[in-house]
Amino acid sequence: MDTLTQLALLTLAAGTPLVFAALGELVVEKSGVLNLGVEGMMLVGAVASFIVAARTQSPWLGVGAGALAAAMLSLVFAVIALTLRANQVATGLALSLFGVGLSAFVGRDFLSVVIEGITPIHIDGLTDVPIVGKLLFGHNPLVYVSLVLFACVHAFLYRTRAGLVLRAVGEAPQSAHAIGYHVIAIRYAAVLFGGACAGVGGAFLAVAYTPSWVEGMTAGRGWIALALVVFATWKPWRVLVGAYLFGSVTLAQFQAQAAGVEVASQLLAMLPYLATIAVLAIISRDATTIRLNAPASLGRVYHPE
Repeated sequence: MDTLTQLALLTLAAGTPLVFAALGELVVEKSGVLNLGVEGMMLVGAVASFIVAARTQSPWLGVGAGALAAAMLSLVFAVIALTLRANQVATGLALSLFGVGLSAFVGRDFLSVVIEGITPIHIDGLTDVPIVGKLLFGHNPLVYVSLVLFACVHAFLYRTRAGLVLRAVGEAPQSAHAIGYHVIAIRYAAVLFGGACAGVGGAFLAVAYTPSWVEGMTAGRGWIALALVVFATWKPWRVLVGAYLFGSVTLAQFQAQAAGVEVASQLLAMLPYLATIAVLAIISRDATTIRLNAPASLGRVYHPE
């Protein structure tokens, strides 16, 4: 049971950066904007958080810095794609490549730096309770933050007027504009929110999960987060389940290596990406479900009249 409890804890931790990044991208896409720059924003958030945490000895300040840095990078995307009306796919890809290069350049002097990161919670009398104690009260604080974010995003999208407006903008921007809503401003806000969430996901890796800075440390998690949104058919609860599913697959490669499985480590490292491809291949066969759930104006350039 201790082994199963530990595996559950590690699975939740491995899935947490995906929860942050995918929920942020979900809100962005619900507004009708397709931002493929999640990988780059996560890396910029990771390096910014680590540098600030190393300089201030405060990992929580690092988390805030990571969110801010990634939000500023997403603002660049918003200006180019929403104001200048460039192609969103090309802009997002360029943003991702730029973020990868920028993070590597900025973080080159911090490769060997060690910091004291955010550690899991321990509550005397509660965390020590067998099995249930660690499962409920033994996680990293950012794991709980990700669960609160999920609840807030779900409630916002389906229980508030503002969420209804956001979804209306993603479905029919011309109609939303006709009844007085500022479509571009709403999409700007969604893009900034998505960038901040991606930054927190990267910060989790740099100041809590590792904690250290390694070039390209997201290892494709930004792309998996993008795939998760499609896997979830734009539904928050499916994003949460999918994030932990892919987190468990990521964890499986390390468990297999620890168990001495005679398989090349490179093949084991491919498991999360193979799982992503398999899931997307299965889902893409049901075109009706994707068509019914995807925002109608997703990725389309909007021209206010």
